[in-house]
Amino acid sequence: MGTKINTVLLVDDDKATNFIHELIIKDNNYCDKIVTKYDGEEAIEFLETADASDIPDIVFLDINMPKVDGWEFLKKYEDLPEHKRAQIVVVMLTTSLNIIDKERAISNDFISEFRNKPLTKEMLEDLKEKYFKN
Repeated sequence: MGTKINTVLLVDDDKATNFIHELIIKDNNYCDKIVTKYDGEEAIEFLETADASDIPDIVFLDINMPKVDGWEFLKKYEDLPEHKRAQIVVVMLTTSLNIIDKERAISNDFISEFRNKPLTKEMLEDLKEKYFKN
């Protein structure tokens, strides 16, 4: 697959989905490190305390989660210092077929892509080609 990404952050409350996505990422030797958080609150806390080497290159963000959903995560994400979010590609990865969700995601400055689950090898390759080409 070419260039290897340092860190991927998976933000999804569904353990089975995270397990499958981790397998796909690992099977394709996509990154050095996978961090999994089960809601937006956990993900924000991780980003707030992460040092430079732990800042993810890409975040796969679900919409519908307990506590803090994907939209609330984005509001809090906006408040992070610029150096914490400057290089992060945020991909909203969802089962939502709601056109309003898609339009809302596309119009959000922090979301690079809106994609439907599940994560696939082709999706990983496409994202790497678009955002992480040397």
